[in-house]
Amino acid sequence: MAAQELSLELLTEELTVRELIRSRIYQEVQDFNRRQADGKFERFRGLVEPTETEIMLNGYEIKTPRQIDWKTQFEKACEAFERNRILILLNDRQLTDLEETITLTQTSSVVFLKLVPLVGG
Repeated sequence: MAAQELSLELLTEELTVRELIRSRIYQEVQDFNRRQADGKFERFRGLVEPTETEIMLNGYEIKTPRQIDWKTQFEKACEAFERNRILILLNDRQLTDLEETITLTQTSSVVFLKLVPLVGG
């Protein structure tokens, strides 16, 4: 599996895990919506699956081109984090609380892992 890199522009070095998720979701949805508006119809490769999509290899196929609502995606991502379906590692340390305050620096490494159930048990 290839890793997908995303550079986030953050207004502050200190933020909560919830704010980190919000930044990630907002940016990936805005980037996707901008490409859609430019006529570049492609799979959505975000952290959580938008409604009315079909799961495809390396992304989600949107049945009819449309704008995705980042707020809905953000709510789904927070719920997935709380249910341990999304793990976030900061410098190899797992973050476990949405309200935990973290400090990011130029050398910080943040990894989002999406856990998916295995087919066939």
